[in-house]
Amino acid sequence: MLTSISKTGIAAAAAALMGLSLTAQAAEIRVMCYQDGVECDVTAAQAKRFEAANPGTKVVIDVVPYKTIVEQLPVQLAAGQGPDIARVTDLGGLSKYYLDVSAHVKDRAYWEANFGATLPWLRPTATDKGIYGFMSQLTMTGPYVNKTLFEQAKVALPGPKATWDEWVEAARKVSKATQTPAALAWDRSGHRFAGPAISYGAKIFDAKGDLVLDDGYKTTVNKFVAWHKDGAMLKEVWAGSGGSSYADSIGEFKNGRVAMVLSGSWQINRLQKDIGNAFDWVAVPNPCGPVACSGIPGGAAWVALKTSKSPKEVGMFLDFIASEANYAEFTGKTENIPAHAGLAKKGVPYPGATPAARAALASFSAGVASLSPVAYQFQGYKFNRAIMLPTVARVTQAIVGEMSSDEAMTKIGADMADAVKQAQK
Repeated sequence: MLTSISKTGIAAAAAALMGLSLTAQAAEIRVMCYQDGVECDVTAAQAKRFEAANPGTKVVIDVVPYKTIVEQLPVQLAAGQGPDIARVTDLGGLSKYYLDVSAHVKDRAYWEANFGATLPWLRPTATDKGIYGFMSQLTMTGPYVNKTLFEQAKVALPGPKATWDEWVEAARKVSKATQTPAALAWDRSGHRFAGPAISYGAKIFDAKGDLVLDDGYKTTVNKFVAWHKDGAMLKEVWAGSGGSSYADSIGEFKNGRVAMVLSGSWQINRLQKDIGNAFDWVAVPNPCGPVACSGIPGGAAWVALKTSKSPKEVGMFLDFIASEANYAEFTGKTENIPAHAGLAKKGVPYPGATPAARAALASFSAGVASLSPVAYQFQGYKFNRAIMLPTVARVTQAIVGEMSSDEAMTKIGADMADAVKQAQK
């Protein structure tokens, strides 16, 4: 017969084992998130619902600046550290760190049917069939115009097939008439630069599919540097930072310091919120070059990361937020273009959107048809940062007079070749 002491010991041991079991079952998922508008806020609300449906699993949304995603996350991942999930835009460049969660989603067919067009963007190789995450939205680079300034200057908005030269000239007239500091600005980003470059004939890739600099790219560099030097471009955006760091132009736009900016569809919610009734703004089609009138498709993706110690829970959470209902909520509240085929076909209501925001979403959606095939290839290329980052750094040096445009092109080529070699190691 067991003594009371031994019974107590067994009970205590059982309780301890039960506690260990509960501890083992508990999981914490850390999600690194940046937001252009309310993306992280919407995801945090969905995470609470996920926690309620999955007791013992905690989801922590760490909201960080976009600069952290671009500059610090890659360093963390290279060191074997990092979150469980992150919202990233360097889709191919970080793919070697992604975790395949195929085994932890309920219905692979659902994923293939609704995200099949963009799942390859996240796969490390062309033959890979894994599920590493999904696009939180589709985006497209493109311009915004301060319509109020154009009206005050009595300058008509150029038409849908207007060239970059025509838009720059029109914006110059507006700037002069309204005493605005500059005509226009582009985000300090090689990604933003790529759309006009492709429109001016940059092939970006050679016959083998490797990065190449050509006359189209050179033309764009020359024009962009010249526009800065003659005062058309607001110098502070590109010349206000060093190296290849990112800076957007939206802050200057919402403060009325430029008549036009090149940014992208992800800024719609921010513009709607920050500008309010201060002035009227519109999204306009991407200006043309001699070859195309293209922006760059893209977007941010939720990706699972190999640094996670809770792959099952990571897969379950991604499956949860990828469901049609949750994806529709995210798209509607963040006012983005859906990357979900079913919702793209059905259409998404944007309950909080102003007429200006709805018109901008329609403009960007319509612009998808004008995207160059090279733009899609560029977005899906895993080493695209090898040309984007040197472009920002070297073109800035040309803008501030540290080198000529020709020297900048030479440096971009050398930096690009070195970056590809390093990335392939």
